[in-house]
Amino acid sequence: MDEDISIIDSKTRNEKIKIFFINNKKYLIAILSSIILIVFAYFSYGEIQDRKMKKLAEKYNNISIKFSTANKTDVKNELIEIINEKNSTYSPLALYFIIDNEIQSSNEEINIFFDIIINEVNLDKEIKNLIIYKKALFNANFETENGLIKILNPVINSDSVWKSHALYLMAE
Repeated sequence: MDEDISIIDSKTRNEKIKIFFINNKKYLIAILSSIILIVFAYFSYGEIQDRKMKKLAEKYNNISIKFSTANKTDVKNELIEIINEKNSTYSPLALYFIIDNEIQSSNEEINIFFDIIINEVNLDKEIKNLIIYKKALFNANFETENGLIKILNPVINSDSVWKSHALYLMAE
């Protein structure tokens, strides 16, 4: 008797499940399609970002290779494009390349590039503090003490590893 009841219960349960799927077929298909679409979009976005990063890396490498033979203004414009891409790796590298090779002569424009990288590029906190310190180091020769304090204020008021360096720069 108990076996008959359990068989009937299992058949009833199977029927209820079957009816549920039949009644909610459109919703289930929509949910499954949405999940598949979201997964596809996630991986596609990752692939697009990866290709963009490789393209930017190739562009930066080509600029650094052809620097000695190419026109300085062309190199400068391409490096500014890389800075404006706001990439966490290649934007700071492009700025440092401009500074090291004295491609840009205007200190104001270089400070604008520093501000773009500090404020608009998604960087780790310590990397951002390092760039702020480098900005102050760059400006140390021609900026007033109050100007340097204004630049270094975020580093000085934090628990950054660059705090001691910033204080040392202020002492000089």
